[in-house]
Amino acid sequence: MKLKNLRLFCFLFCIAIVCITFTGCEEKVPEELPNILWLTSEDNSPFLGCYGDEFATTPNLDKLASEGFLYTHAYANAPVCAPTRNTILTGVYACSNGNQHMRSYYPLSETVVPYPVYLRQAGYYCTNNSKTDYNTNNVDEQAIWDECSKTAHWINRPAGKPFFAVFNTTISHESSIHKSIPNNELRHSPDEVPIPPYHPATPEMKHDWAQYYDKVEDMDTQIGKWLKELDDAGLAENTIVFYYGDHGGVLARSKRYVYETGTQVPFIVRIPEKYKYLFPEKQVGAKVNRLISFVDLVPTLLSIIGIEIPDYLQGDAFLGKQKTADPEYAYMFRGRMDERYDMSRAVRNQQFRYIRNYMPNRIYGQRIDYLFMAPSIRSWKEAYEKGECNEVQSAFWETKPVEELYDTENDPWEINNLANNPEYKDILERMRAANKEWVTRIKDTGFIPEADRVDRVGETPMYDYMRSGKVNLEEIMEAAEIATLGKAENIDLLKGYLKNNQSAVRYWGASGLLILGDKAVSAIPDLKAATTDESANVVSVTAEALYNLGEKEMSKKALLAVLKNPNEFARCHALNVIDCIDENSKDIQEGVVDMISNSDSKTRNKYDMRAAKWLIEKWGLNPDDYKIDFAW
Repeated sequence: MKLKNLRLFCFLFCIAIVCITFTGCEEKVPEELPNILWLTSEDNSPFLGCYGDEFATTPNLDKLASEGFLYTHAYANAPVCAPTRNTILTGVYACSNGNQHMRSYYPLSETVVPYPVYLRQAGYYCTNNSKTDYNTNNVDEQAIWDECSKTAHWINRPAGKPFFAVFNTTISHESSIHKSIPNNELRHSPDEVPIPPYHPATPEMKHDWAQYYDKVEDMDTQIGKWLKELDDAGLAENTIVFYYGDHGGVLARSKRYVYETGTQVPFIVRIPEKYKYLFPEKQVGAKVNRLISFVDLVPTLLSIIGIEIPDYLQGDAFLGKQKTADPEYAYMFRGRMDERYDMSRAVRNQQFRYIRNYMPNRIYGQRIDYLFMAPSIRSWKEAYEKGECNEVQSAFWETKPVEELYDTENDPWEINNLANNPEYKDILERMRAANKEWVTRIKDTGFIPEADRVDRVGETPMYDYMRSGKVNLEEIMEAAEIATLGKAENIDLLKGYLKNNQSAVRYWGASGLLILGDKAVSAIPDLKAATTDESANVVSVTAEALYNLGEKEMSKKALLAVLKNPNEFARCHALNVIDCIDENSKDIQEGVVDMISNSDSKTRNKYDMRAAKWLIEKWGLNPDDYKIDFAW
């Protein structure tokens, strides 16, 4: 009996020790909130030594990675800055907010709260130095931050307050390759720089790549200065440091494209020992393979500081007490890029990337004014036109497949499309279904064309409109899925879509007939009837389809009517069509000139003006002859 009691005593003693031990671990969680420092760079993929890039010179970020945790699968949800920053600010995909177009200034819903508001409510002193670019017109940048300027700094905080501070560097931005630095002044050699297989090795291409590596090195130097500032102030042991690039970049076929090169970002988190309970792995210097994307940042911040994550947020916390299980997928989107319309969605898992192109009739390399400022892309286009590009390099200048599937872990440049390979049929179908589930769940606003959305909702936030019961989104999405497949067997269904009471369904019906090309000849009467549609987007797509089917005069008449539309984005769409059909008749030229002359504003931030300016250049017209003065 005594032996039994002794065993029972020993058993209970061991349990008590275990409980005390675990209680002690819990007690080690600091009561005070951590400082949080966000360091962000622009337009750079993981061209860092710590990511295995041996050509890169990035000692400061390599050191940060050795002291923290490097995320191997971190993604921007958009491959361009403003929609990305909208997603970061809100924790809601920009294509769910209605802010996916680059750039656009549509209002956010009052349901969606910018994250600095939460942080300030929790007691943080919040500073932003200094880029905003939130892609919306109703966020008061000065109101949501304690400081938002080029002098904003955590050093200005009141005594005793934790800080949340953002510092952004533009050193590696796309503009850094617009002006060429002489070869002999470059630190990275154009003759040694690695070139992706989809780029021809033109002198300009090699030069821009080398110059870009110089800029990444300069960016790393700036990151090092900010980190030293923190160390010198003795705050490193109380501060969680995040570093990330805002999206991929920067040479053509990266930024603006939902490939790995456009969406994968470097992402490093350094967590002081004091906050060890937040470690995503056991040891510092470890790599974290979890899929994360920018929509996860707001819930992660709230999880770290102990605020309950609101239901409307669309991401997952990857640190803190509300950390979720590892997600299966990350999601990306693309809408209008400046003056050029396109639409793609992408899904990434640990190994594969799936892309759904909703405008497969457009080439990848559409002429975007800002993109074409780089010497490298101009040399690429010239090489293609001279027949100097191989099949992989030529693909950028040709129309897109509807679906793309890449084994990205084994094909990192994503040049071997597996979508039509029967061995990958199951993977294709699973990821296609994941894309459909995602766009449905978030109520993706991109399926309603831009001019149409302006006309139908005005200043109502699209996030609210999509949840108002006034739109049958599933019907629109179904029409988009069927239309973009380009199957002649669906022609009667597409004709039926042209008579649907939802203008967006009619738009996708017209798009499907456009994609069918000559196979849509039986739909000419239906298309002619649609040239008087109340939706300018429907008219422009219908006009393009008719033009390609030989009905050029009716097509031009319809396009000229749209050029007089008061909606800037209706005009921009029509100008896209005029460029793509390569129409330069006298009446079309006069219509474009009249549109420009009658415009109240001729600045670069008017995208119909950018599209029109290109046509004037393309046609060899002298603006002075028409008394046109573009304000840039």
